[in-house]
Amino acid sequence: MFEELSLDELRAKRAEMQHQEDAVSFVRRLAQGRLDIARDELRRRIDNEPLLDVATNLAGVFGQEHGGGSARPPRETIISGDHPLVLELEHLCEDLGFGSIRTLDETSLRTAIDELAKFELLRSSERRALFDTIDALTAALVQRYKSGGANVDALLND
Repeated sequence: MFEELSLDELRAKRAEMQHQEDAVSFVRRLAQGRLDIARDELRRRIDNEPLLDVATNLAGVFGQEHGGGSARPPRETIISGDHPLVLELEHLCEDLGFGSIRTLDETSLRTAIDELAKFELLRSSERRALFDTIDALTAALVQRYKSGGANVDALLND
């Protein structure tokens, strides 16, 4: 699949895909957090619970277990606030009135939940596709080393 790429091109392509996956994963986590907040607000209204201060509310929302993450080891991630995906999420939240979530009517709140869920699902799909590409690139690198098409000593000296 990547036979036409040189070893350096394979490495660069994998690094590029990993950086893209870092950004998608970061924004996906941001979207999940906002989705958790919106769902908790709806639950609070349905259960007719009183408003709590923001810090108490956030501690309750984010203190819950939400399932395991990726089985991949974490990497240091630095994604700027002006990354296109971050800006896309920010614009979506602005359009949905997320900054005033407690004052949204129920229809608007449910719309916000639906739109954030769609956004998160799209990022999840992108993330899976990136993982598939990263895995294929890694397999191509491993194959080059096994077949003698690459020098392991050169890799260790990089």
